[in-house]
Amino acid sequence: MGCAGSKAPAERADLRAVGRAPVDAGPAAAPRVKLVLLGDSGVGKSCLVLRYVRGQFDESSKVTVGAAFMSHSVQVQDGTVVKFEIWDTAGQERYSSLAPLYYRGASAAAIVYDVTNPESFAKAKYWVSELQKNASGDIVIVLVGNKTDLAELREVSAEEGQEYAAQNPPMLFIESSAKTAANVSRIFETVAETFCSARGGQGAAAQPQVVQDGGA
Repeated sequence: MGCAGSKAPAERADLRAVGRAPVDAGPAAAPRVKLVLLGDSGVGKSCLVLRYVRGQFDESSKVTVGAAFMSHSVQVQDGTVVKFEIWDTAGQERYSSLAPLYYRGASAAAIVYDVTNPESFAKAKYWVSELQKNASGDIVIVLVGNKTDLAELREVSAEEGQEYAAQNPPMLFIESSAKTAANVSRIFETVAETFCSARGGQGAAAQPQVVQDGGA
């Protein structure tokens, strides 16, 4: 489900304003990172965003329609504050043609799949391919295996996700649970660190960074 039921109406994106974030009247010192979430419907994209931004989890959630927007700032290890402009896209097939409107100009993308659903993992690979063909060459991509709290139902192993990320360097790989909050903050913190590292001229890591459920 989309976890959209807990969002305030003002934070829902309007398809007429695709790619435009709400104007922030505050200081513009913090670098802005447009991050788009891609993945099948029901993998927990909205739940991850809601958990990260508001610390909430809503099991009685609604499917995202079109896209929704939230923003959140994070401080990386060198003290730099990064402001994420997070676009949570709908996973239903009928909205897939709209996805390029959201990932165009994005600095980062989180491609989410459900570890209990192999079909969602296959769809994640599709989105990786789409980004590799159409997105900016320096986009930071993190592959996220969500719903690790459902360990007894797991059908996609951590090793499968790690191996796929290793085949597509410098992709990041993290497993998480929006329900328990395991590694949710790490998704965004790792993206921010990688973005700042590349921005500082250090470039992205040659091998994928891997954080599995419960990682420090």
